[in-house]
Amino acid sequence: MRSLTTAATGMLAQQLNVEVISNNIANASTTGFKRQRAEFADLLYQDQRRVGTQSSDSGTIVPAGIQIGIGVKPVSVYRINEQGNLQPTDDPLSIAIKGRGYLQVTMPDGTTAYTRDGQLKVDDTGQLTTADGFPIVPGITIPADATGISFNADGQVEVTIPGQVNAQLLGQVQLANFINPAGLDAVGDNLLVETQASGAPITGNPGDVGFGNIQQNFLETSNVNMVSEMTDLITAQRNYEMNSKVVQASDDMMSTVVNMRS
Repeated sequence: MRSLTTAATGMLAQQLNVEVISNNIANASTTGFKRQRAEFADLLYQDQRRVGTQSSDSGTIVPAGIQIGIGVKPVSVYRINEQGNLQPTDDPLSIAIKGRGYLQVTMPDGTTAYTRDGQLKVDDTGQLTTADGFPIVPGITIPADATGISFNADGQVEVTIPGQVNAQLLGQVQLANFINPAGLDAVGDNLLVETQASGAPITGNPGDVGFGNIQQNFLETSNVNMVSEMTDLITAQRNYEMNSKVVQASDDMMSTVVNMRS
């Protein structure tokens, strides 16, 4: 019976849906996390009577054929790049991107990764890094005697030096943007890497056309909506149960046929 395999594809699809939703809920407190959505498509159809074929020698056409669907398949897990809320912090090294763009990070192998996580730190050499110690691009080094640091909306970094009246400009935070940010590959630790689907990075300063601004003393929260996720979870669970009922009904029908007595 086709219904057995069709319902099985439905159960597998809803299992994937629940896994995606559970990952969203698990990362509800992850800085800069972007929620994901599973997307599905119907499988090929089997034609028992093809629509549009001739039904007689006189040329009459079948107006509505018989097509039997054989289930569903997952086609993508799409990342939704909506802006998260900005949460204030007391850490002057915390920055949030309000708008489009990613911070650039140099990985240990020399490649560049991208992140929306603005929980910056200072390493033993004074370089601005991520929480895992990966330096941001372009590199900015904080003097050991600096008593204060500020990031303006355009990404310029200034520090206060004892004995100096004016603040000292250290450098400029740059952002990277992509034609298709959903095509970036998530590698964990709040990091994304470029793929052929994302396109090459386009770099610019915060505040430029197409780029967001920098907000100091703020962090971007995840864009997970818990009410929406719980609603989607209940829906996925009900869909899974309904597909399991189809399997049970198909099994009962097969048992009826096997147990028939002449």
